[in-house]
Amino acid sequence: MAEKPEPVRVSYCGVCGLPAEYCEFGSDFDKCKPWLIQNAPELYPDLVKEAGTELLSTSISSNGSSSQPKEEVKRLPGGKIKKKEKPEVIIEKVTRNKRKCITTVKGLELFGVKLNDASKKLGKKFATGASVVKGPTEKEQIDVQGDIVYDIVEFITDTWPDVSETVIFFIEDGKKVPAV
Repeated sequence: MAEKPEPVRVSYCGVCGLPAEYCEFGSDFDKCKPWLIQNAPELYPDLVKEAGTELLSTSISSNGSSSQPKEEVKRLPGGKIKKKEKPEVIIEKVTRNKRKCITTVKGLELFGVKLNDASKKLGKKFATGASVVKGPTEKEQIDVQGDIVYDIVEFITDTWPDVSETVIFFIEDGKKVPAV
């Protein structure tokens, strides 16, 4: 009679949530390294050797005192790290049907602006349709009909004094460009 096989035990990374064998293919491998060294040293022996030499060199150079302050990191379920968003407004012009444009405004809510009120004010000011919609990242943004990219910066800074011109950025050719 054949023996019953044992189930395979898989250890999941506490940082990225991937199986420990696949951490090197994830996007946060540098963040996973300390966890892997401590919890799965048999999978990455090169990391353990590397960490041993780094610890030796840092202890010699710093004489036991750590010069780097530890950052508080909020962890989500599954070990994922929640990034703290920088308060910035991103304005992007999206062209549709070759002539029609939609201007999207993202990030106003980070300054305490209610998006429904902001969309009404933008619609009245520029005499266009403006609405609050969910963007591709499931965050709410304001879509304004028409090409009002350069006029909107002055309107935002005048209407909401908390939003300065230095935190407003344009997306041009896939790159983030300051509005100043």
